[in-house]
Amino acid sequence: MTTPGTGWPRGRTTWILGTVLLFAAGVLIGILLGSVWIGVLIAAAVSVGWLLAYESWRGRNVGIYDRDDDGAQL
Repeated sequence: MTTPGTGWPRGRTTWILGTVLLFAAGVLIGILLGSVWIGVLIAAAVSVGWLLAYESWRGRNVGIYDRDDDGAQL
């Protein structure tokens, strides 16, 4: 999970770069809409989706079929 000796998890740099770019794009959209706060709110909402999508993409259990898991179990 981590690169030996660094303590920095693999893929974190990509996630941070994506988050910074989404935040900057949100602020730019907010400026175009007339309110930076709207852009920050949009960027925060999109960043949550980015985090979920990125972590799902990196998941280790992709393609594993579990007949007992219908998606509603906790």
